[in-house]
Amino acid sequence: MANIVAIVGRPNVGKSTLFNRLVGERKAIMDNVSGVTRDRHYGYGEWCGKFYTVIDTGGYVHGSDDIFEGEIRKQVELAIKEATVILFMVDVDAGLTGLDEEFADVLRRTDKPVFIVANKADTNLRAHLAGEFYALGLGDNIFPISSANGSGTGDLLDEVVKHFQTEDPENPDEGVPKIAVLGRPNVGKSSFVNLLLGEERNIVTDVAGTTRDSIHSRYNAFGNEFIIIDTAGLRRKTKVHEDIEFYSVLRSIRALEESDICIVMIDATRGLEAQDVNIIGLADKNRKGIVILVNKWDLIENKATNTMKEIEEQIREKLAPMTYMPIIFTSVLTKQRVHKAIETAVQVYQNKTQKIPTSKLNDVILKEIEAYPPPAIKGKFVKIKYVTQLPTHNPTFAFFCNSPQYIRESYTRFLENKIRKHFGFEGVPINVIYRKK
Repeated sequence: MANIVAIVGRPNVGKSTLFNRLVGERKAIMDNVSGVTRDRHYGYGEWCGKFYTVIDTGGYVHGSDDIFEGEIRKQVELAIKEATVILFMVDVDAGLTGLDEEFADVLRRTDKPVFIVANKADTNLRAHLAGEFYALGLGDNIFPISSANGSGTGDLLDEVVKHFQTEDPENPDEGVPKIAVLGRPNVGKSSFVNLLLGEERNIVTDVAGTTRDSIHSRYNAFGNEFIIIDTAGLRRKTKVHEDIEFYSVLRSIRALEESDICIVMIDATRGLEAQDVNIIGLADKNRKGIVILVNKWDLIENKATNTMKEIEEQIREKLAPMTYMPIIFTSVLTKQRVHKAIETAVQVYQNKTQKIPTSKLNDVILKEIEAYPPPAIKGKFVKIKYVTQLPTHNPTFAFFCNSPQYIRESYTRFLENKIRKHFGFEGVPINVIYRKK
């Protein structure tokens, strides 16, 4: 059992601020508006040589007008079940509220250690105000802190780590491949991730923009362990007006940058739109493995035998020259080809990490070059002597020749196509470079 610390409480008491402090980075979105956090959000922290997992949760409320209320409450309850230690966060500025008392009733049902964390106690006077929370009847574990400046968090963590039973690794995600699920709002990203994980890991509604933070989850598929990252929907800059959505977009782009494979989801009913092309172009620019998922295929009416093939050709035509990525037609609702999608993502990761022996590479590619050598430019003939794959994170092939400056881009595409023809690399951008020999 891992050491898990869950931060819970009513909305807008500073849970995400404390989460960011414990994990040592601004991982969760913070805002003065209540209800910013919705899903369970995981990170890793360390105190006095002990490592632990931190869960940030949404604000627990009952009887509000928020359409996400029930789903947020469900996520909080799941976090409580997972936790080793529970940090019940309250606000000394607001004092003891009815919502705090209601939530205290929920926590009385657990046999896990509960610490009342009285936030916003920036001064000694405010720290004394924490005394009123003894009325909650959850014991003497009350800690006045300021999650904004860190005061009091050391004393809190000193007590928390005493309840840890195991020695956790520093960062269990280190070296585990990451798959980011990207796309415009409301294309089915969270539903897809929930279906893969077999649990309601992320809140799903028909409202665009339901997911705000980038949510990381462990997933084992076809003998490989991955981290699946559900992200907020990416819209055009001109469509983003709220601060919260702006930061959601930043988190999604960061998830893309830190991932190994990007699954880009497209709405079959709307087809490939300009923003889809932008997302795919961003993944290509960052040299990520890419799989395109055309979701909601069940909603396409009057499908003929060649409908899928025709739509695939239209997508490839719009994406040209980025035509190296596989395209899978899925329906998360009917579970059609969902496991085919993740199987393809696993294959793309294997393609991305494969290394071709230099001898095999030269045996095949030099014959193709001999049959179609680089065209002469200004009377200069380019002679390619040999090729090797460089030991880089992304597939990069170095061609050694006498006059690399005379090789045109069209010939580079020819070489890339020949490498793909003989060695695969489906879904992976290839770098072709030239060195003087």
